[in-house]
Amino acid sequence: MFQIGDKVVYPVHGAGVIEAIEKRVVLGEEKHYYVLAIPTSSMKVLVPLDNANAMGIRYVIKEDEVASVIEVLKGPESPMVEKWNYRYRLNMDKLKSGDIYEVAEVVRNLSLRDIVKTLSSGEKRLLDQAKDILVSELVLVRNENADGVMEKLELIFKGVEDAPDAQA
Repeated sequence: MFQIGDKVVYPVHGAGVIEAIEKRVVLGEEKHYYVLAIPTSSMKVLVPLDNANAMGIRYVIKEDEVASVIEVLKGPESPMVEKWNYRYRLNMDKLKSGDIYEVAEVVRNLSLRDIVKTLSSGEKRLLDQAKDILVSELVLVRNENADGVMEKLELIFKGVEDAPDAQA
């Protein structure tokens, strides 16, 4: 069970801090919820306590894992299918997994693809969503602001190896 103040990731929504545990009555049934504040979007999400594990809620990664995430971002594009709708579903499944390395793969693959070939509007939204999820976790791990982390990500895809703190 998570505690107030824990930094966690809620797949597809991003990383946040458990601000409270509240009791609410929904459809006549009393349930307890985590109140998750996602700082990068000023959004609050209610997550049912009894369903948190099934929803994939997990603690944010440790500081020493950030370098591995950056290595995924700097890696080569994974082979992808040409049909955008199938590619979209595969990438969405990676986001839903909640695994930061899979989210980083989506960001890397779509960012590199966008450089070579313009993305469809659906894939552009998916890329933005993946970046938001990735940035939200890195912000909490590194205690930095979202704009700074996003700028460092952009520098990675521009090939700036000697960017200040290119370790995002």
